[in-house]
Amino acid sequence: MSMEQGLKETLRQLVAVDTTSSRSNAPLVDLLEPRLSALGFRCERMAWVDAAGVPKVNLLARYGSFEVARLALVGHTDCVPYDPAWTDALNLTERGGRLYGRGACDTKAFIACALHAVERVRRDGLLVMFTADEEVGCVGARKLVDASTGKARYAIVGEPTSLTPIRAHKGYCLAEVEVRGKEGHSAYPDTGASAIFRAARFLEQLEKRSLGELRAVPLQDAAFDPPYTTVNVGLINGGKAKNVIPGRCRFIVEWRPLPTQDVDHVTRMLEDIVAELRRSDTSLEVDIQVHREDRGVDTSPASEVVKFLAAQSGNAPSTVAFGTEAPHLTALGAETVVFGPGDIKNAHQTGEFVPADELVRCEAILEKALEHFLS
Repeated sequence: MSMEQGLKETLRQLVAVDTTSSRSNAPLVDLLEPRLSALGFRCERMAWVDAAGVPKVNLLARYGSFEVARLALVGHTDCVPYDPAWTDALNLTERGGRLYGRGACDTKAFIACALHAVERVRRDGLLVMFTADEEVGCVGARKLVDASTGKARYAIVGEPTSLTPIRAHKGYCLAEVEVRGKEGHSAYPDTGASAIFRAARFLEQLEKRSLGELRAVPLQDAAFDPPYTTVNVGLINGGKAKNVIPGRCRFIVEWRPLPTQDVDHVTRMLEDIVAELRRSDTSLEVDIQVHREDRGVDTSPASEVVKFLAAQSGNAPSTVAFGTEAPHLTALGAETVVFGPGDIKNAHQTGEFVPADELVRCEAILEKALEHFLS
């Protein structure tokens, strides 16, 4: 069987296992662990049960004896949900040089490449980690950081980057804001206070500041597109009925801070808006619950792992706006780069695919990385 055929067969097996984040990823780990153990890796499972009672697993596989790996290959096993109308979502299908299936691009293609690369090159100091629940908050990677396990000198985090080494990306933050008012009959507005009107004034100020303060040139970083911290309010709800003055209004604020900016910069902005609005509305009540403040990553262009992947791929290092597990590997001490086959723009949608030729190229590049960093 040729390398390309072998990669496709491995990817077919991986795609066939439904690892939607709401399900357990243990069946996929059951497939991966014996394969790595047969190669001489010492495998360890980090298991937990998520809030819905679903078992989840990180798989750590070490080759040799070490406290800090020379190189770590990291890929997340979970996928986003797929439309039931996509009947071939779990059946890898090839058309026109493209391999279609849920997770084929994000990130089971990288996992397949990593498996084949370590079959051909494995030396002391190699760490392979396959994580759970990246798609719902990098939960598995957080578990690694909390346990202070998975340390490495260099790390390659698999994501669809079209074989471009991504040395930096923005962070990811979320806060839930609840604005309270006082319910009453809508025919008598002075008997209550509309939480929705109050929320509208809050959001007007947030938009003004996000378009002004956050886009100020001194805060920008030209290495990113867009070159500033972005803010979005994607969810909002409030009120009980059309003829009731709404007593509550909730909305979700999402922001993606530049890695050079404090992750709580927007949190402080939200608090400043509350203080400003209270000057004219002394009874204003607002509760801000921050759910995530994940820092980005900013690996130096001079890092050896960045330069190596740039030279091997022929693609200059770049940055992206979306988040990955890279900051968590950085927190564990690694110089980290994000790299893999497929285009992120083709992920998270019906008809997700990875080009077959990129699958082959990625495996070859990972082989060379193993030879270089484990020499």
